[in-house]
Amino acid sequence: MISVGLADDQALVREGIARLIEMTDEAEVRWQVETGEDALSMLRAEPVDLLVCDIRMPVMDGITVLKRLRGNRDQQAVLVLTTFDDHRLFLDALAAGANGFLLKDVSLEKLMQAMKKIVSGGFVAEPRLVSQVSTGLEDAPPAAPDLLTTKEQEVLKLAAGGMSNREIASVLSLAEGTVKNHMSVILAKLGSRDRTQAVLYAIHWALI
Repeated sequence: MISVGLADDQALVREGIARLIEMTDEAEVRWQVETGEDALSMLRAEPVDLLVCDIRMPVMDGITVLKRLRGNRDQQAVLVLTTFDDHRLFLDALAAGANGFLLKDVSLEKLMQAMKKIVSGGFVAEPRLVSQVSTGLEDAPPAAPDLLTTKEQEVLKLAAGGMSNREIASVLSLAEGTVKNHMSVILAKLGSRDRTQAVLYAIHWALI
């Protein structure tokens, strides 16, 4: 059973998502809040497996919530749900350390699949937005499942969570130079120009 916290300033939307989640026997909503600031307070008071968070909220938005969490090296799993089909917001959320980004018109089945994947350490992204931010991505040939080593996958997952090379090195008990070398190899293997594109390719190819 996945424990979930919801942060969304629109009560009807928030309660609707909660009811959908609770229709399943795989997750339960522990609490609901209207602002990002309240979400951070509730995470401290009552931790959950997954925070489902809107982007645009009063007092503190979803991007700031992510930055606060990652700034404290908190790897809380966060799924961003939004009504805004905006690839710039997607990139901002990805850079801030989101574990997933979906639009609110997502089906219950897809939402549950995303939640389970994120809680197990994976990443999810709205395909329309992935294709918008990486020209030609949809036409790229499928990558081999073993393209990245286990260690490279670990490094890329932490990089996708907004961690610097130094922070990744600390988490994985590696030298910072070793992490830099891993990132260089990852970029070369994925044919990517930077970390963001590498993460997008890895998500598209289900490598992380």
